[in-house]
Formats: sequence, C-alpha cells, structure tokens
Amino acid sequence: MAKRIGIEVSLAVAEAVKQANVDVVSAYPITPQTHIVEHLSELVADGDLDAEFICVESEHTAMSACLGSAAVGARTFTSTASQGLALMHEIMFIAASMRFPIVMALVNRALSSPLSIWNDHSDIMASRDCGWIQYFVENGQEAYDHTLIAYRVAENKKVMLPVVVNLDGFILSHMIEPHTFLEDDVVKSFIPTFKPLMTLHPDDPITMGAFAMPELYTEAKKAQAEALAGTMPFIMRAWDRFAKLTGRQYKPVETYRAEDAEVLLLTMGGISETAMTAVDHMREQGKSVGLVRIRLWRPFPAKALAAALKGAKAVAVIDRAISFGAHNGPVCAEVKSLMYKEEDRPVILNFVAGLGGRDVSVSDFEQMADRAKSALTGKLVKDGFEMIGVRE
Repeated sequence: MAKRIGIEVSLAVAEAVKQANVDVVSAYPITPQTHIVEHLSELVADGDLDAEFICVESEHTAMSACLGSAAVGARTFTSTASQGLALMHEIMFIAASMRFPIVMALVNRALSSPLSIWNDHSDIMASRDCGWIQYFVENGQEAYDHTLIAYRVAENKKVMLPVVVNLDGFILSHMIEPHTFLEDDVVKSFIPTFKPLMTLHPDDPITMGAFAMPELYTEAKKAQAEALAGTMPFIMRAWDRFAKLTGRQYKPVETYRAEDAEVLLLTMGGISETAMTAVDHMREQGKSVGLVRIRLWRPFPAKALAAALKGAKAVAVIDRAISFGAHNGPVCAEVKSLMYKEEDRPVILNFVAGLGGRDVSVSDFEQMADRAKSALTGKLVKDGFEMIGVRE
C-alpha cells in the first residue's frame, strides 16, 4: 500500500532520493535548499541510504564532484538554489555536453543584489540554456514524484542528459503537505538499475570531454541540441508509466478551465495553484478566464503550448524573473516567438510578478486577467512587460 503522510516538502524530496537508491550525493548547503541535503546526510549517516555523501566547500565543487561520480557510473544527486546555481553555472554546461544523467533539485530563489533568500525564478532563467531537461512543480507531491521521474528519464540510454526539478523556495520547500509515498519495490520497478553507456575506469582508459577543433565543435553542439529536442517521447513515456503506477498523470502543458476561455493566464511553478483559485473566483463572476501551466520548460513544449493557447483571445504571461535589457521576460519571449506565425494568435501581455518572494495574490491574478481583457477593447496596453505589485 502507498503511504500517505504529512511531511515537509524538502524532506519528501530527500526521501525520494533515498528511494531512488542513489550512489553519490554531492552538495553544499544554501537557503532554502538546505533541508534537502541535511536530511540526506542524516539518512547516509544513519545507514538508511547506502551512498557517499560528499561534503564540499562550494557549489562549483559540488557539481564538479557530480561529474566525477557520473563519469564512473554512479547514480548521482545534487541540490542547490540561487547564488549556488550561479556558482555551478560553468559546470552545468559540461554535465549536459558530456551526457551525464545527474538529477538536481533546484529550490528556486532570487539572485542578489540586494540579497534575498526568497523565491522567484531568476536563478533557473539565468541557466535555462545549459542543456538540461527542466521540470517545474506546483506542490510537494509533484516534487516527490518528479524526483523519481527524473531518474527514469535521465538514465534512459536514449536520453542520457541531466535533469533539473524546479520547486519554489519556501512557498513549497518549507511547507508541510500531505504526500503519498510509493513502496520501495514499486520505485525499484519504476527506476531500473543504472547501467551507464560508458565509464571511466583505470583498467580501460578512455577520454571524456576532450578538446575539439572548430572542425568538430559545431557538429558536437548540433548533436547535443538534437539529443535534447529528441527527449520528448521518453519524457512522455515516463509520465505515462508513472500514471499507470499511481494514477497521477503529468503533461508538458497542463490547463485549468481553459477550453472555452477568452482570456488565459499562463504560469509556471507554485503560484499556479493560487491562479486556479483566482480562475474559480472570476468564473463565479461570469468572466471567461482559464489557466495554462507550463510543466516542462526544457525541451520547450511548443506543440502542446500552441494547442493550449489556440482559441484564446488574450493571454497574460506571468514571468517570475526579469530578462534585463530585453523587451519581455524569458517565458513571454518564448510564447511570443511560438505564436508569431499563428494566423489567429491571441493578444499576448507580459507581467512580471512575485520577485524576491513578493506575494502574488488572487486579486493580482484578477488584475492581470482584467488587463488582458482590456486589451481586446482597444484600451492602451503597456508595451513590453508590466510589473505587478510595485509600491508607489
């Protein structure tokens, strides 16, 4: 029988890592990610997880150690947030380029300066092009589930790419929520024994990550781009298999009361559940509003997102990060690019909300939906992005 318990989301993620039976955990503590690796260190110290816990002096070294462990064929996990991810940034490119199936829990947090320990998506958006598969979750159950799903996808021999599971700092990481844990034997059947394609070994020396002249580098990058783009069928199969085991079905793009909506809100991450409450409230008022949520950020689910937005007259894209110097936030830029050639494309508005942990309330979502609706009546709409909740 599956176990349903109340537990902090960070600890649930750590328990999923334990059930995945990882070989190596390499991480450095940083708020609000610390509870994940603290709990994993306890599990290793108590003998509940047979793994090497590598205590390092920085996140740069944490990811470097992950490269080494993955290179010798060890199932590897790490976790970080914010400035920690920024310090890892250099090594993240190497992990993806060398096709190492590392799994990372990224507890999203604002980047300095000014110093903030609170949530937004500026950390992952600064690293969105590192070549990793990237999920966004909305609650603790999804964080637990996707930690397991990530290993099934990453270690598939036709994928062999690292995976980031994004969960909102504090909004999710420090909340106690009900979780349904899978039995260990079910997890074992879902995540096969890791059998790497090739490993470093002194008895059979090989070279990994070698120097490439211009005559080879372009072809290597083309192959890498095609590999990431080609992961979609395997991501879908993992979700379908997980649904058969648990009844919990995930999709690259998920909707809520969106089928007949004139105006759509578009979100990613934990604020999506607040947006659902806002949609319910607006529907009670007779407003034709729905919600579209992006669960899979990389590879970008272009086909599924275009289908979800089809038929809407206006879309309010909510970014949780600023792309400084750009016309739109990173998510809205993707959406506008995707819908550019659509004949009946909706009016697309961009809002930036929830920076540095600022609350995004039901009334904020209602305001954004009303602004999108007003764009259909010819009223002036701000060019570029509009920031929500800024005090005057």
